[in-house]
Amino acid sequence: MVFYLIFYITAVIFLLGVCHRIRLWFCLKLGDDAETDTPLQKLSSVIKGIFQVVFSQKILILLKVFILDIVFQLRTLKESPYRWVMHILIYYGFMLLLLMHGLEPFIAEAYLPDYYSTLNPYLFLRNFAGFMVIAGVLMAVVRRFSMRPARLKTGGMDLFAIATVGAIILSGILLEGFKISSYKDFERMELEYASLEDEEEVNALASYWVHYFGVVSPNLNQPFPEEILSQGEAIHEENCMACHSSPQWAFTGYVTAKMVAPVVSGFSETDFASIFWYIHFIACFVGLAYIPFSKMFHIFVSPVCLLANAVMDPKTSRLQNFAVKQMMELDACTHCGACTTRCSVGIVMEEIPNINILPSEKILALKKLAVNKCPEEKDLCMLQEGIYLCTNCHRCTDVCPAGINLQQLWHTARELLLRQEHPELLIFSPLSICRGLLSDELKAEQYLGPIKRVKELIKTSYQIDIHDKTLRPDLTDPDLHFRLTMSNQSRSFSCCYGCMTCTDACPVMHNYEHPQKKLGLVPHQIMQFLHLGYTDIVLGSEMLWACLGCYQCQDHCPQGVHITDVFYELKNIAIKKVKDKTTKL
Repeated sequence: MVFYLIFYITAVIFLLGVCHRIRLWFCLKLGDDAETDTPLQKLSSVIKGIFQVVFSQKILILLKVFILDIVFQLRTLKESPYRWVMHILIYYGFMLLLLMHGLEPFIAEAYLPDYYSTLNPYLFLRNFAGFMVIAGVLMAVVRRFSMRPARLKTGGMDLFAIATVGAIILSGILLEGFKISSYKDFERMELEYASLEDEEEVNALASYWVHYFGVVSPNLNQPFPEEILSQGEAIHEENCMACHSSPQWAFTGYVTAKMVAPVVSGFSETDFASIFWYIHFIACFVGLAYIPFSKMFHIFVSPVCLLANAVMDPKTSRLQNFAVKQMMELDACTHCGACTTRCSVGIVMEEIPNINILPSEKILALKKLAVNKCPEEKDLCMLQEGIYLCTNCHRCTDVCPAGINLQQLWHTARELLLRQEHPELLIFSPLSICRGLLSDELKAEQYLGPIKRVKELIKTSYQIDIHDKTLRPDLTDPDLHFRLTMSNQSRSFSCCYGCMTCTDACPVMHNYEHPQKKLGLVPHQIMQFLHLGYTDIVLGSEMLWACLGCYQCQDHCPQGVHITDVFYELKNIAIKKVKDKTTKL
């Protein structure tokens, strides 16, 4: 009775946790695309989308994905055969134990004819499933702590998942081992099923079980006479064989029983089987109740994510469905690190110690952002930088075994963070190419707003105005001249003699009626001010940021000055100086 009560309480907690996580998919958002939709409107849109897919040719796509990517997990196999074996062992071993043993009263006993957990093939299958899980967990531990793939991070939730699964299986194996060797358990079964009244028959049966079944008796010692064993075998066949196969079929439990036999014989009055029953009982129900609140929830969400991404197109799917899918993808992440180990920009971590550069860690930060648990400005800045440093190479999306469209996720999160009004200096880097290509998907103000914000920050960081009487020698910066001469690309600026060829060739100049008034300095003037060492005037010039990088000036320079390359170097210097200032603030 107590068992069923706790089971139902655990089931209620589990279902409430699942409902809570699903509710968040419809209540929270990363982007503003569906900000006017209520959760009920999103739910209605998702249901419509599901019916449209099910009653269309796309059902064949779902069937294909279900067989290949969910049942056989070919995406994981393509990424890593080692991880595929590890995941198959844990997943299918654990599911077999859950269905056949964990839900035994509701599935095994209800639907399997003549089911007894101590009979074959069920006895062997249960041990085989436990062995599969233990082997998979050991492979996971070796991968995390011995093989250590590049940049793979192990967090508390990863350790909890491994520890929970390990505790459930190990406590179950120990429980079975102590039950096999427990004389108290033998006495209980003898009274319940055989009810022998003759003491000699009880001793004969006990002798048989000690000799062949591994029971440890405090009173009976081997070797036993052959006639006693024969008598015990007859009693066993009459009373026990119908529901007890040889415990040697339970190979993990039987080996454990042999190992713990000295402990059982030394503490014959201690009921170890009952102790480990409670340990296993608590581990199972705590683990089950906590699944919706841990990363292990991915065992339910990842298959749904694979199916959704197989049939959804961001260009044709409803915005509401797309917003729900992206929230669901945050729960589908297994934190396996496949995206991180393949990330083309992950090596930058050696120079920029920002954990959010790594894709798998960005997912964790986005979860906190979605539920508003990332309020500090520093955390937002680090997440924004980590997302913006992405080179949009698509590797993370290609290798994700859960099928998460990470590149779309980064795009949505990047625009959300840029609207937080924190200037992102990397917006002037080549990393903005992808954002420029996707600019048609954004409103004009959404696209231009962050750029204007960064330009304003740079403008206010360098206050010297060329039209004021501020060109004093004490305002020059010899360090600028030194930095430029240290670069092979930019040291050629010293060859400029002000012929204005670069300015005449510049297409930006032809875009304005009075370019010098609009841009502050024109290309040849920037070269001259570099000679003088006026850092603030050069770095605060609008021309530096209006440059298209077309190399027209550089191609036409008669002196071979690498003007465009000098501009790139100056931009890097300006961004670094402004970033250093804002970081200190």
